[in-house]
Amino acid sequence: RNIVINSLLPLLFLVESQDNYGVTYTSTQICAVKGSTVDIGCSFKHPSRYTYLWNTVWFTKGNNNNPDDLKTDPVYAGRVSYSSHWKSCTLTIRDLRESDSAVYKFRFETNQKSFTVLPGVTLTVTVLQVHVDTSSYPDSATLTCRGSCRLNNHFFYAWYKNGQKISNQSDQYWYTDNLNPSDSYSCAVTGHEDFSSPSVCEFISYLSLMSLPSVSVSPSAEIVEGSSVTLTCSSDANPAANYTWYKEQQPISQEKQIIFRSIWFSDSGKYCCTAENELGKTISKVISINIVEGSSVTLTCSSDANLAANYTWYKEQNRSVENSSILK
Repeated sequence: RNIVINSLLPLLFLVESQDNYGVTYTSTQICAVKGSTVDIGCSFKHPSRYTYLWNTVWFTKGNNNNPDDLKTDPVYAGRVSYSSHWKSCTLTIRDLRESDSAVYKFRFETNQKSFTVLPGVTLTVTVLQVHVDTSSYPDSATLTCRGSCRLNNHFFYAWYKNGQKISNQSDQYWYTDNLNPSDSYSCAVTGHEDFSSPSVCEFISYLSLMSLPSVSVSPSAEIVEGSSVTLTCSSDANPAANYTWYKEQQPISQEKQIIFRSIWFSDSGKYCCTAENELGKTISKVISINIVEGSSVTLTCSSDANLAANYTWYKEQNRSVENSSILK
């Protein structure tokens, strides 16, 4: 069964005329699926009196005066045919390949002159891909069967789950409220099931992003002012997630970890993090960082010097203003 693809766009007419010679393409942009059949249509005109048609040519290579006829191109052997009658012209290409993507031009020759219209018709041949929208996961998910260009709205799509057909519908969307990361999905245009999309089992495994990232605080015990504290945001997202930390709803870091070498009361507050990759973005639970004042400590410096000594205290190699033998 062949599927004939016409343009998805409103009719776009491209006309050149000279001395009553002209060509009109039905459409200048066509999107087609690999393995399908496409018709590229046009109409042409020439003076009726003393003029008759000698030859028609479709080409992508060569120049206007010396085109390379597709019928003689071994790449298209057995896959192309022309139809020209009543001044209408159609190029049919079967078993489309991605390499068939090109600009196709029509040229006709009469006993009086030859005529070509530019720039021609742009054909894009695409393979299907399944895209997963997980914005509503885990309640539901939307799978979309699409290509690199916009297909027309007259296809029927076959959907497969774990290799078994589950639907045949005109809608390119598949909705499910039971999306399991262990399942695989693919799609195809009905009639060309041999050219189905790649399976997305590994793509759906990315749904692990949709679980909330976790936040850990080290040390997990009471946080004392001046101590070292590390906040870590982690996620099993695949591909790897990018992280953003927030304090009181304001972004403060794009690192996976926040490290406080010496935490202070001003660092108290509510913290959370987000994990984001190309599939979506999730946010962690909010944690509260409460900092307590450290306990009182007395440091004593003593010496058995014969003459009374003067004492100087240092903190991290910096001299302290305290000159007593006791530092509180």
